Amino acid sequence: MNSELITSNYSEPKFVVDFMCGRLAKWLRILGYDTEFVKDTSRHKIIMKSLTEQRIVLTRDTRLSKKKVYKLVLIKSDKIREQVKQVIKELNLKLQKEKFFTICSICNKKVVPIEKEKVKDLVPLYVYQTIDEFYQCPICQRVYWQGSHYDLFLKEVENLL
Repeated sequence: MNSELITSNYSEPKFVVDFMCGRLAKWLRILGYDTEFVKDTSRHKIIMKSLTEQRIVLTRDTRLSKKKVYKLVLIKSDKIREQVKQVIKELNLKLQKEKFFTICSICNKKVVPIEKEKVKDLVPLYVYQTIDEFYQCPICQRVYWQGSHYDLFLKEVENLL
């Protein structure tokens, strides 16, 4: 599959990931991509999401790879770093640092800014004292901030490219 297959109507690809690639779904969300994760083994659900929502299917299921879907990438490796590399390369994804950590890694919803005072009892004291900007998922209420994990993640992404 190559990048010209992504239609110009959609500036950002959207994904649907099957139960075999759950960690890949989390990584793509952290990278800022809308990524639905289908936890059960329903090929029909994945196919319908792909066709109705124009989502690219990411799977290790060779039988699913033979079905008619919007687009599909058959993931070759069982190692997460290799999976991420494959998706970036095959779809020619242009990673944008400003999109990292903008989507909840659990719910796949865009996180929204939240006032510092509102997270005082939700984050460790040290984090509250040293970080000024916080974001929260409107669904699961998970709180995010740009801590040391952010810098570690950037180094990890650099190693992937």
